[in-house]
Formats: sequence, C-alpha cells, structure tokens
Amino acid sequence: MLIRRPPDIPPSEITSESVYQRRRELLKGLAVAVPALLAGCGRGQDAGATTAPAAMPPELPVARRGEYTLPDAQTSWQDATHYNNYYEFGTDKDDPAKHSGRFESQPWTVEVAGQAEVTGRFTLEDILKPHALEERVYRMRCVEAWSMVIPWVGIPLGAVLKRFKPTSDAKYVAFTTVERPAQMPGLSYPVLDWPYREGLRLDEAMHPLTLLAVGLYGRALPNQNGAPLRLVVPWKYGFKGIKSIVRIEFATHQPKTAWNQSAPNEYGFYSNVNPDVNHPRWSQATERRIAGSGGFNLLGNRIATLPFNGYAEQVAALYAGMDLRRNF
Repeated sequence: MLIRRPPDIPPSEITSESVYQRRRELLKGLAVAVPALLAGCGRGQDAGATTAPAAMPPELPVARRGEYTLPDAQTSWQDATHYNNYYEFGTDKDDPAKHSGRFESQPWTVEVAGQAEVTGRFTLEDILKPHALEERVYRMRCVEAWSMVIPWVGIPLGAVLKRFKPTSDAKYVAFTTVERPAQMPGLSYPVLDWPYREGLRLDEAMHPLTLLAVGLYGRALPNQNGAPLRLVVPWKYGFKGIKSIVRIEFATHQPKTAWNQSAPNEYGFYSNVNPDVNHPRWSQATERRIAGSGGFNLLGNRIATLPFNGYAEQVAALYAGMDLRRNF
C-alpha cells in the first residue's frame, strides 16, 4: 500500500525542537496505548462478551494547557469512559466499554480525498505532525439532554486541514468512521446506514475550537471513546463528534451524514446546541450534567442549556443571518 506524505511544511509552521521531541513522545505513547488496552480488555474473548476492566491508557505529553478551560466540575473518568454513545459497539450506554476490547487502533491510516491539492493515504503520525498536543476542557452536550465536562487532548483540526491545501471548490469536510464487523458487534444491527458519516462546513472545521482529539484526561483515547482519532466540536450535539476516523474528504456540496439521513426531522446537519429547538420527543431547554466524582445521577444535576452550548461568543458569527430553527 502506498502511503503518501504531505509536502514540506513552510518555515512559519515549523515547531521548536523541544515541541517536536514531545510529538515523538506522543507517537510512542499512542503506539503502546492499544496493546495496553487490549491486554486489559481480554482480547481473546468473543466480540460480544463483557470484558474485564481495561488498563488505564498511557499518559500523553501535553505541551499546552489552559487556553480553553472551564470553572465547571469535570465529569469523572469512570463516567466519561463508561457512559457513551458508540453504536458500532452497541446501543446501550455501557456497551462501548464492554464490547470494544477487540478493536485494534494501531496501526492506523486516514484517507484524504476530494477538493484538495494534497490527497492520499496517510499514517497517524503524518496526520499529527508537526503539532504539539493541547489540553482543552470543553462542555459536551448530547442530544438526549445530558452533558459532560471533559478535558480533551488533541490538535486543532484547522491546522491539520490546511496542510492538505483545500481548493476554492472545497466548501465542506466529510468524515467517515472505520467499519469492522468482526471487531464492532453493533454493526450487525441496522440502526444506521453504516459506516458512520459526519460533516462540517469548511469554516466550522477550520474554527479554532474544533479539535482533532487523540486523548482525554491526559491519556490516550480508550476504544470506547473513539480511539485513536476523533472529532470534538463543543458547540454542537455530541453525535457530530465522529469517532475512529479513517477518511476525510473535502467536498463541494453538503455531505450526507448518518443521523441526518436516518431521521432528518430529529437530527439536522448543523446540530448546533439550541435550547429553543426541541427534539421531537423531548425538550432541549435543560440538560442533566454528569460531573464530579459522585457517579452517574439519572435525576440530579439538571441545569439550563446554553445557546451554542455556552460558546456563542466564539461561534455565533458563523451563522449570522441564518434561521437557526430551520437550519437546526
């Protein structure tokens, strides 16, 4: 298989030697992350079997903290990694942690296609270099009216996309999740039209808040959270944060996305958090915050939902003049 590499980076984008060394530490950490997870998750068990508790993923060399942070209490590691939506491993919230032990996230490649000067198939190392890792604490809001506060580790998506030199015809960016039925038992159920697909407008993808995440809580992503590479878009509902990305395509037209195609009356393409636009089956005016160390609370921690999930100051200008009820 031919693995292509982006062209040389302009001097203005070259990082210092110390940051480069930290990137090499990151890649070493990711290289050992999956073997450690598989060892702790009972790799030899059946794909649908409940697995033993996973070992903690390795720590990542975070170069910068604090640029994006919150005073809110953070969700516990246990809740953030064991109360998940990742339907490729099952539709119950604990299914991803139970059934993702056999998933192999190393080695990993990502196909880049579409309206860009640089396309091809790239290794995870190619995608990540030459950027230093950042930790960003974001509110995350699920369309099911629960939310978390999670410290993500990653690099700005926009910085990665620029290296592929999108052309003037590129208006959107489409993403695709890996599809491995032998390792992802949920794919045997026609919940969605697999593989999972998501998309953003190019300006949304390039926004400084949009993160290409490789970890959380200072550690590599566990399988159930989208290892080894996922999207985090904090002003949108959580299903926009596509996991285990294997394809990035620069598109001229709005791409089809999994949930929008499955139920367009419930899941819009934009999916910006908006307390004034209810889901057809429940209100979005409030949310149940899963935070602190007390474990998941089904009834408590009910708070008001903020427009754009509290990031209106940063992103509202992206949608100036749009009808946010129609373009939900």
